[in-house]
Amino acid sequence: MKPEITKDILIEDLVDNYSFSVRYLMEQGIRCIMCGEPIWGTLEEAAVEKGFSTEDIVRFVNEMTGMALEKEDDEKVSLEVDSKKR
Repeated sequence: MKPEITKDILIEDLVDNYSFSVRYLMEQGIRCIMCGEPIWGTLEEAAVEKGFSTEDIVRFVNEMTGMALEKEDDEKVSLEVDSKKR
């Protein structure tokens, strides 16, 4: 089971479980991969370090949660289509 995306999620867990988060955070100005390794700390710590507000962090969590739910729905549809082909 994947961990819930919250402000307290470790960057390493975020990257390991939600691959889209790397691109999303980079587009927001938060580099979460350095030298091929996730940075240490939580999403909140990384965002605060870059000068983001509490409201920004809430937006990040909400947007990534929505993206995760969309991906989950896409995977379910893909599985249903694959099972019908058999």
